[in-house]
Order: sequence, then structure tokens, then C-alpha cells
Amino acid sequence: MGQETIGDSTILHEVIISENRLQTPFNKNVRNIQIITKQEIEQLPVKSINEVLSFIGGVDVRQRGTFGAQADISIDGGSFEQTLILLNGIKVSDPQTAHHSMNIPVSLENVERIEILKGPAARIYGINALTGAVNIVTTKPEQSVISAHAYAGSSFEGKEENDGEGLYWGGGLQVGGNLTFNTHQHVVSISKDKYNGQRYNSSTENTKIFYQGRLQIDERNALDLTAGYLYNEFGANGFYAAPGDRESYEIVETKLVGVSSSHQISDRFSLRPRLSYRYNADDYRYFRHDLNTARSQHHTDVLSAEVNSIWNTSIGDVGFGLESRSEEINSTNIGDHHRYNHGVYAEFKTERIKNMIWNVGSYLNYNTQYGWQVFPGVDVGYLFHPGWKLAFNIGSSQRIPSFTDLYLNQRPGNIGNPDLESENAWQYEFALHYKKSNLELQTGYFYRDISGFIDRIRESTDEPYQPFNFGNNKMQGFNFRASQAVPIHARSRFQYTLSYNYLTPVSTVRSEGMDSKYSLESLKHQLVLRTTYIQNQLSVSFNNRLLKREHKATYLISDLRIGYDLSKLSFYTDITNLFNQSYIETAAVPMPKRWFALGARYRLAL
Repeated sequence: MGQETIGDSTILHEVIISENRLQTPFNKNVRNIQIITKQEIEQLPVKSINEVLSFIGGVDVRQRGTFGAQADISIDGGSFEQTLILLNGIKVSDPQTAHHSMNIPVSLENVERIEILKGPAARIYGINALTGAVNIVTTKPEQSVISAHAYAGSSFEGKEENDGEGLYWGGGLQVGGNLTFNTHQHVVSISKDKYNGQRYNSSTENTKIFYQGRLQIDERNALDLTAGYLYNEFGANGFYAAPGDRESYEIVETKLVGVSSSHQISDRFSLRPRLSYRYNADDYRYFRHDLNTARSQHHTDVLSAEVNSIWNTSIGDVGFGLESRSEEINSTNIGDHHRYNHGVYAEFKTERIKNMIWNVGSYLNYNTQYGWQVFPGVDVGYLFHPGWKLAFNIGSSQRIPSFTDLYLNQRPGNIGNPDLESENAWQYEFALHYKKSNLELQTGYFYRDISGFIDRIRESTDEPYQPFNFGNNKMQGFNFRASQAVPIHARSRFQYTLSYNYLTPVSTVRSEGMDSKYSLESLKHQLVLRTTYIQNQLSVSFNNRLLKREHKATYLISDLRIGYDLSKLSFYTDITNLFNQSYIETAAVPMPKRWFALGARYRLAL
């Protein structure tokens, strides 16, 4: 990927976004897309992809466990089921429930960047990208390297609800290597994390194994292979049915394989087919010491095939293709179900009109449960002055209910509703962009109208939560983002990213007297400030997140990382939750108090 850099401050110009559709350089996109790079990730006090996303404006991360145990991801006030998760363009969202969509079998060391597309993304990625999509892009090696990353930390306090295990502590190890040859490259990594939990029955232990290979057959043809494995087990105290689930435990296993190829058929036409398979097993034990009572076991199999193509013409670029997806579940309390989804799309992008960028397209979808639907959309950008760009987007999207939404029978906590209809949305967005030298500014407004909005509700605590379609859910939001890298002198610089997002419903779908499981947790105000100062080999990163949820108290989380880089070895120390705030992101799971950690990275070029 072509990138210009000033020190460690990455200026994204020719990074390609939406890789399984039209190839769009980042500086020419007219959608609300944010990218966080590997260099930025390494400056953050984070250990998981979940934690990285919490520093992106407009992205709401609600963790049901710490250090990557489980997290729900939503965008711009939508539900966690309305965000599509991808790995190198492969859809990894889980049809059982989006609680498992972040079961990504990739360690943070292998992430090159994360792309966040806000707004309806059905025209680009198909169904279930109702409010946006998150695409995790892994490293493409340019040289042979071996690497290791070790870290450990503690709160240096006794556990809450102390169960006799003493201090809350944890750590992890990530090791891997890249091998590059003239015609083929390989990436292999394995990681292990273990934390004993800050409260009773909240420990977590996870293992990830990842492989990525590329064979350059000739100048016009290449073959890619991606394979990953994840095994994650954690105490689920308070995750789904507090306070009765104090003894709950969960084990998740995920396998992912993707095979794709790229073919430059002619100077103007290219073709990219792909096959992928994802398996997920979820073993939820309501009583961890009694496997014969209230145990839920789910197995999902997803097989996908797609073909994407690009035709470069004299008047613009045409993208078209098709995909087919099979989703199957075998479950003890959801049942056995199988459905198919087929889609075809066409898209046209042109810059032939002076100072304007046009992108228009549509996605036609057929689902065996919900029939036919079409998702059109238009993006327009107007470059009205050097450095200034005005953008307008309009698009539609859909979210098909998960198998849990439809068929779950987990009384007394949650049940499904087989009569659910799909959620459908239209969204309109205006944005103003400014870029000059190292300064970038963006501000925007969006309006979203979801018909058939799904929420889980109940009238009293004596009843289980059940999902229903509640008519229209209308939301509007304002956003602002500024980023700048400021050279101080030859060997030092300061860089910052500031974002603010405000969300307010135009109308509410929640009936009086109803207890909503998710709507009370959506963000209303979100202010994120990331700052980094670099002096020679020393870096200091101070990061702050101020969040106010609907009907919840405001809280401020501040994190600090101090790092020092040598030629092959780097060290860092983290203090997360610097001011020792008490807060909950979702369910009945208190997040950790102040946490201290030490870490070291080793990289050796071969």
C-alpha cells in the first residue's frame, strides 16, 4: 500500500479501501470512513481489537468481559446486530448472534489497519451492514521478520467480591514471523492471553492461531489463503441474566478459512473470486459446575462464495459481481435451521465531471426467509476549493434477524420471536472535509430512518426478554473530527486526533412501561481525544474517552502509555483507567479499575 509518512505520523493518501469492491484511494473517498493504522495502534494502551475500536469516534464498544473476552460493536447509535464485521473483506459476523462477531482469530500484532465505514453499507457489502461495517486488514509482509510481544499487568488491588485468589492480574504472549520470497509470502502467528478476573467468576483465557499466505503466480495472477483458529473461555458472571447467572461460564471456538485469487484479465478488466468458511461453537453453561442443567450448545456453519470484478472505462470505473451464502445452526435451545442468501451488485464511479466524484450503485438481494430486496445508493463529492470537499450520501440497507432473535428458547431470561420481519433503513448524510498539510478536519450530519426496528423488551422482571418489530426508529447525529501532526523540531513532534459525536433520536420506538434490553445503553455524547508526543526514541501517548449513554451517568476514562524504542526491541508501560473510574459498558459487568502493565516487543529482520 502506498503511504507517505512524516516520522511516525501516517498521512493516508493511496491506501485502498473497500477492497472487495471498487478500488478507492482513501483521499478520494466521499463516505464517512475512518482508518486507524498499525503505527497508531502501537501507541495506544490496548491489547485487543475491541479496545482499539473504543478510540474511534462514532463506534460504541460495549464489553461483556475484559481483554478481548467478548464485546458488542455498534456504530452511530445502532444496535450491535446492525454492524457488519469483516476480516480482509471476508464477512465474519455470526448468524447465531452478533455477540460472537468479534471472535476474530487474529492477534493485534498482525493488524495492519482497521477501516470503519459509517452509514448504510449494503451497496458495498450486502445485508447486515445497516449502520456500518468494520473491516480488519492484516499485514502484508514486505520482508522476512520474526517477532514476539509479551505483556503483563495488575490492578495491585484485591478482587471485587473476593473469592480468595488475591490480586487481579493477567498477561499475554504473541509470537510470529513473516517469510518473504520472490513469488510467495507467509505470515504465521500464535497468541495466548490469560486474566484471573477482577471479580468473582470473571477470568478469561484465549488462544489465537493465524496463517496468511500469498502466491504470485505471474504478473497478472495471484492466490491468497487465510486461516485462523480461536479458543476463548471465560467466566460469564452478569453477562446475560444477572443476578441469576453468577456461576455462568462460556467456551467459544471459531475456525475460519478463506481462499481468494486475483486475475488481471486485461489492462482494463480484473476479476477476484473468493471462497470462505466459518465455523463457530458456543458452549454456554449457566451453572459451570453442573453440565446437566441449563447448558446451551450452538454450532454454526457459514459457507460463502463471491466473485468481484472491475472494468475501467474511459468515462469511469464499473464494479459488478455476485455472492452466495449458506448459514446453518445446530443448537440445543435454538434448534436446527438453515437459510441461504444470494446477492448481485453493480456500481459506477467517475471523476469525469470537473471537481466532482460520483459513485452510484445498487445491490439486489434474495434471502430464503425474507425474499427479494434492492439497496440503491449514491455518493457525491464536490471539490469546491483547494483542500475543501463537500460530500453527500444517500443509501438503503437491511438487517436480517439472527437465529437467536428468531428461535431462542432460554427461559426465564430470553426467548425468540419467529414472526420477526427484517429491519430496513434509509440514511442521508452531509459532510464537509478540509485538508491542508498535516491538518485534517471533518464535520457532518446524518439522518437515519429504520423501519421494523427490533428491540428486546419485557413488561416486568417476571417475564423473559423477547424481540419485536417496533415500527420506525429515527435517529440523527452530528460529528466532528480533527487530526494533526505538528513537527516541533527535527527529532520531536506532537500529534492529536479529536472527535466528538452527538446522537439524538427524532422519534422513539420504546413503549411506556416497557423495559428495553439495549436502547437505554446507546451513546448520546462521545468525546475522544488521542494525543502522542515523540522525542527521539521516547513516546508518550495520553488518551481520553468521555461517554454519556441514554439514561446513564457520564464517565471519563483516561489511559497513558510511555514507550521507548530501540533498533530491535521496544518497551512500554501502561496505566489504563488512570483516575480509577467505576463504570459499566453493558449488562451487569463492571469494568476494571486502574490497571498497570509492562510490555516489550522484539522484531528481528532475517
